[in-house]
Amino acid sequence: MAAVLDVGCHSALLAVVRRRTGGGLKPVFSYKTRLRLHEALDRRGRIREAGITSVQHAVAEATAAARFGCPSAVFPFATSVIRDAPNREEIIARVARATGTRLRVLPGEEEARLAYVAARQWAGSRTGSLLMLDIGGGTVEIASGRGEQPRSTLSLPLGARRITRDWFPAGTLPSAGRLQEIREYLGHALGAVPDLPVATRNGRVVACSKTFEQLAELAGASSRDTKPHAGQQLTLPQLRRWIPVLAAADPAQRTHLPGISRHRAGQSLAGALVAEALLIACEAQSVDICPWSTREGLLLERLGPVAAAPRHDLPLVS
Repeated sequence: MAAVLDVGCHSALLAVVRRRTGGGLKPVFSYKTRLRLHEALDRRGRIREAGITSVQHAVAEATAAARFGCPSAVFPFATSVIRDAPNREEIIARVARATGTRLRVLPGEEEARLAYVAARQWAGSRTGSLLMLDIGGGTVEIASGRGEQPRSTLSLPLGARRITRDWFPAGTLPSAGRLQEIREYLGHALGAVPDLPVATRNGRVVACSKTFEQLAELAGASSRDTKPHAGQQLTLPQLRRWIPVLAAADPAQRTHLPGISRHRAGQSLAGALVAEALLIACEAQSVDICPWSTREGLLLERLGPVAAAPRHDLPLVS
């Protein structure tokens, strides 16, 4: 059995799993607390007092829940919203003093590696070359390879929340010209990355993130009134049809679109633009939606090595 506490921008999730017969993960226990850290960020990305307090309460609740539903040691980690905050060390220290739990932060490249591990397990052993794309709030993770561990990993400061903050802080596009400016910026940023992995002829491209999942639900709404399922695809032409719709709407209006949740509506346009830029730069016409990402990769490795991998009881970021 393995357990992690994943503290992200929108929620803190305690997940306890065991390995299914034949592989995979079987949920045993979970406890989720909603967070809205994107509303607690200042212009520099610092988390304000209200946000720190909400993290303290969420971790305290999850720690209490773990005593009843989790016989295993819990690995607590925070994603990029805390990792990249200028007051990160203050947040971690205050949460530790208030709860007895010290959050860990994984380097972006390690998040990419773990997401690849999860995607590889989900895709199955018969998958050859695999390209994994993950759009987070602060960063984008990319990993590729042919084995259980990736050959290359990247973490780039192009997350949906970051692009929204830098280009249209209110979540609404100020002008049609700005849309083209953002596209050019993203294309240049990705084009300048040395050895950016690209899709191979017989390989598979997998997307691991809520951003891709919600875009897939949005794009599929016209033909299927269903939520994204394992293996559902999101194509580049679909993205290009929906970007003008997102650009013409404000965050409140986007919540009425299929798949766009209230707490992600403000950054949904940026997420779509980043997804479009990734597909173009990585020479992919479509991606398969994978329900697993960094958290599941970490759980898989704590259940037992998928392959040779770093020990997670060692410091990952100083």
